[in-house]
Amino acid sequence: MIAMRAERGRLWAVLVLLVILHFAVRPRLGYPQVAPDFLLVALLLYAIRSRPGAAALAGFLVGFAGDAMVPSRIGAGALAHTVVGYLAAWGRAVFFPDNLFVNGLVIAFGVWARNAIQLVASGPAPGGLTMPLLVYAPLQALTTALTAGLVLVVFRRWLDIRLDP
Repeated sequence: MIAMRAERGRLWAVLVLLVILHFAVRPRLGYPQVAPDFLLVALLLYAIRSRPGAAALAGFLVGFAGDAMVPSRIGAGALAHTVVGYLAAWGRAVFFPDNLFVNGLVIAFGVWARNAIQLVASGPAPGGLTMPLLVYAPLQALTTALTAGLVLVVFRRWLDIRLDP
C-alpha cells in the first residue's frame, strides 16, 4: 500500500513539473505550432496509467482549460483531449505502458489525433486543413514525443519505464 502511494506521488510530481514546463518554457521555444505540448504529455502519461473514465475526465479538464485561453474555439479542445485521453487509457490493454518506444508512439499519435480532432471540430483554418494536418501536426507530434522521451528517460525509475528494446 505504501509503495503504491509512493508510485502515485512520484507520478503526480512529474505531472506537476510538466504543467509548470508548459507555462514557463513552452512560450519561449519559438513557433507555437511545432513546440512540444507538455500538457498533452502529462495527460497521456496519466491516461495510460489510469482507467478510461478518469482519463476522459482529465482530458476534458485539460482541454477545457486550453479552450478558456482561446474562447473563439470553445469546446473543440475539450472534445479532442477527452477523446485522446479516453483512447490512450483504453489502449492500455493493447500496448505495454512501461516501454519507452511504445510511450513515444502513443504520445506522437495522441498529438496528431488531438490536432486533427481540434481542427475538424473548430472548422477549417483560413488556409485549409492540409498544412496544419500534414506539416504542423506531425512536426509537433515529433517534438512532443522526443520531449516526452527525454522526460521518461530522466524519470524512468519514477515512472517504471524499461529502456531495453
